[in-house]
Amino acid sequence: MSSDSLNLKFKVLTPSRWKDLEKLFGGRGACGGCWCMWWKLSRKDFEKQKGGKNKKAFMKIVSNGERPGILAYYKNEPIGWCAVAPRDKYPLLENSRVLRRFDDEQVWSIVCFFIEKSFRKKGVAVKLIKSAVNFVKRSGGKIIEGYPIEPKKKTADVFAWTGFASAFRKAEFTEVARRSPTRPIMRFFLTK
Repeated sequence: MSSDSLNLKFKVLTPSRWKDLEKLFGGRGACGGCWCMWWKLSRKDFEKQKGGKNKKAFMKIVSNGERPGILAYYKNEPIGWCAVAPRDKYPLLENSRVLRRFDDEQVWSIVCFFIEKSFRKKGVAVKLIKSAVNFVKRSGGKIIEGYPIEPKKKTADVFAWTGFASAFRKAEFTEVARRSPTRPIMRFFLTK
């Protein structure tokens, strides 16, 4: 079953949809207690907050009115997540040797995916990326960046939480920089 045959719906994460995110992420908080805080905290603070404290911090972000991403639904069940926000919401990107800024453009960043195991490898990530592009467009953004991996050998899905470069290409993103053989920076331009 491909995503074309799946009747997926996409909704922005709001406080009223928090329970859906909890259901999707499960008791472990998606990947080892992350709760989508990896790019928002220093490594030291992230490790200190791993699990419940990260969950509480992310819930506060959502409760304060930020809309930090998109949920994918199949038959009214949450099956996928894509984190997208203005790049300045992810301070750890600036500290990355590989993913730091290379120009002064105001960009939105897609930094994370979590897809329910039985829906992986079905094109859900591509549809989440396209939904994120639509969200950024409605929000007034002009450029969306992604930081996927392009592994040299087969990689377990759990280690591809920033997405695969092939999914971004299918969503019509273009590589604009590469400081590592396996980590391109890709962009989608809403206006030229």
